[in-house]
Amino acid sequence: MSDYLWFDGIPLPSVWFEKEILKNVCDKFVIRDEDTVILTYPKSGTHWLVETVCLIQSKGDPNWIQSEPIWERSPWIEGQRGYQKLINKEGPRLITSHLPLHLFPKSFFSSKAKVIYVIRNPRDVLVSGYFFWSKTKFVKNPESLTTYFEWFLKGNVAYGSWFEHTRAWLSMRKRDNFLLLSYEDMKKDTKSTIEKICDFLGKKLETNELDMVLKYSSFHSMKENNMSNISFLPEDMASDGLVLLRKGMMGDWKNHFTVAQAEVFDKVFQEKMAGFPSGIFPWE
Repeated sequence: MSDYLWFDGIPLPSVWFEKEILKNVCDKFVIRDEDTVILTYPKSGTHWLVETVCLIQSKGDPNWIQSEPIWERSPWIEGQRGYQKLINKEGPRLITSHLPLHLFPKSFFSSKAKVIYVIRNPRDVLVSGYFFWSKTKFVKNPESLTTYFEWFLKGNVAYGSWFEHTRAWLSMRKRDNFLLLSYEDMKKDTKSTIEKICDFLGKKLETNELDMVLKYSSFHSMKENNMSNISFLPEDMASDGLVLLRKGMMGDWKNHFTVAQAEVFDKVFQEKMAGFPSGIFPWE
């Protein structure tokens, strides 16, 4: 079990990060106008969106997603390996990040790079996070869901507070180069979501190409794809039973929260997310 690396008030998995690289990401990394960035709070559908965007770029051809690991196709800007790969890559880049707004490269805010931000019901994020992080060896492991529930509400989990992360990034939602999606809408109408992403990225798919994107970005296909399901994560980083793609469903929190926990969470959510217009959170 590893503890966190704390950087500017944010707890991060210590095995993946170095303070010097994080400083460089924030202050020196140049986001290019032609870049596409996938941004999420952990366990919000990150890999699903990466897989979808990769398939859009390949017009539904699965060869790329089945031959190159997902973290190589869309490197994590804040990670040691991803940072080095991205600074050396020429041409348009597909970038993934969980970074909160205040740690993201300053160059982005004056660029035309396109950012896709996905939000998900934080109750499901909490439950999914508990089952994922408790099987890893690179963060502080919670002893129980009750413990993780308390950590989550306080922001003492990987990448900090969901509430602060989401509030900050949603402040960008009216920018032309910022697309806000929800995990729930992706699940309810995947085809329309893919079409929305295509419009945002300026991509045109034929009907058969769209069908291929739908097919190979499905939960079943991703779960079977060893380039996407992290099945070959090194043993020193994962415990037996680690599953990236556990259920891929909405509302699983109802199977795990007590009535008291649900009431506490509702109160915290209303307090911390006050002021947003009706309908921005599709699960409420």
